[in-house]
Amino acid sequence: MADSAPNAADGVAFPAGGDGRRSTSATGRAIFADCIRDVDPQVAARIEHTSDWRGGYMGPLRDISLASAMDPQAALSVSRHGLESAHRRFVFVREGEQLPLWEAMRRWTAPRFASVTVRGTIPRETSLSLPYRGRRLFGDDLRRQVDAWVTSGIAEPGLAEAIDLLVANPGWMDLSDVDITVLGAGAELAPTRSLLRWGARVHAVDLPRPDIWNRLIAITRNTAGSLRVPIPLDAEGIPPFVVGGALHPDDDATVALHAGTDLLRQTPEVLTWVSEVEQPFVLGMYAYADGAAHVLLSMAADAIVTELTAARDDLTLAVLATPTDCFMVPIAAVEESRRRWESRGLGGLLQTPLRLLRQFEPNYPETYSSIDGTEFGINDSLVPQQGPNYALAKRLQRWRALVARADGIPVSLNLAPATRTNSVVKNRALAAAYAGAGRFGVEVFDPPTTTTLMAALLVHDLRNPAAAANPATSLANPMDLFAQAANHGGLWRAAYAPRSVLGFAALLGMFDRRA
Repeated sequence: MADSAPNAADGVAFPAGGDGRRSTSATGRAIFADCIRDVDPQVAARIEHTSDWRGGYMGPLRDISLASAMDPQAALSVSRHGLESAHRRFVFVREGEQLPLWEAMRRWTAPRFASVTVRGTIPRETSLSLPYRGRRLFGDDLRRQVDAWVTSGIAEPGLAEAIDLLVANPGWMDLSDVDITVLGAGAELAPTRSLLRWGARVHAVDLPRPDIWNRLIAITRNTAGSLRVPIPLDAEGIPPFVVGGALHPDDDATVALHAGTDLLRQTPEVLTWVSEVEQPFVLGMYAYADGAAHVLLSMAADAIVTELTAARDDLTLAVLATPTDCFMVPIAAVEESRRRWESRGLGGLLQTPLRLLRQFEPNYPETYSSIDGTEFGINDSLVPQQGPNYALAKRLQRWRALVARADGIPVSLNLAPATRTNSVVKNRALAAAYAGAGRFGVEVFDPPTTTTLMAALLVHDLRNPAAAANPATSLANPMDLFAQAANHGGLWRAAYAPRSVLGFAALLGMFDRRA
């Protein structure tokens, strides 16, 4: 979360300023100002004059979301200009030379990776099941649980509709015809395990770390799918281990020892490796890192998407949105939140003095109307502990999703619930807030539940021609893509604005954990 990005010797990098420093704050502020300038110059000016970007980024991001929600064309303008600004600024460094990211992607095109395919050994799972609180839910039990989430305001009705279709059409879960490249295949919220269980061919990109690949290979062997693994070539273009003139895929430990690639430092070469997939495929962007590195990973992934979509027309994108952001939400969610606010009873009276300190504020103090008369709310669930780098990384992905869909590319974008990932639980304040979130109508999910649920929604988006992922499906506003089947964990329908109760949730969470 530091203001200065790490000075990596090679790879995708933040631009250097006049003082030679690679400032993450200056870059993020400039990109957000550029994204909104054509739609609302006053917001752009306020952003440019925000001296403390780390402390002041949340208000402008809400303003950008509101402006995008008012007009479909504004949503696309913000997205296109944001991406253009980012690609204009980020650079690629190699052997002391710095050049524009796009130029690097087109210069280093020689193959630098061979491939080994690891195949599973057990039959494909033929129906959808979901691990949840120590149980595995199938069929009607799964439907009832999803309906319960919708009824309690944890998720939007579209989630129940999608899961119902998946349960009713078990043939959809046969992914033996699906190729998916997973950037960040070993990431905690990547859908790799579920996709393999359903028989998919996964083209995996992750760091050259044997622990990651040992785990991915072991997972694969116990599924029906297959895992294509990148193996670096040496300077003469020869792989590190050859048996009988060919790569030997049977020794899993040896494969894991040599496998992997660095998405940040070998971005052009990853593009070349991914481009070797001849059939139509899904490109999933799941790579994660803390702080500024997350922005760099999002830019590396977007550079690959940019080149692939310019060269071929058989790509589908898959992205996870974070619930801790700003969203245009349907009026039904606003009305439910306000009903809960009005139902606080004596607790509401006791909270009144605290509202002077901006505590226990209503989730939706006002609503808005778009140019076509649609009434909506803006949910602001940004969390200061995650910082502006996290916000920029996720906005880059959102912008790409909207632009790609507008350009006719199928896009599976689903909103994942708050989840107890390692990156969260190692932050003591966030871990405590998550522990106390249930007191305020918010459910925090365990990683296996989230990854399986999000993988299932990806399958729904691939199989259902009426899904919002299909660019032929009409949306009133491009930002409605975020609301389809959203599992926000209750943040959209809770009575209170999330930040106004974050501290109390953390206090209650610490008490609960000690009890």
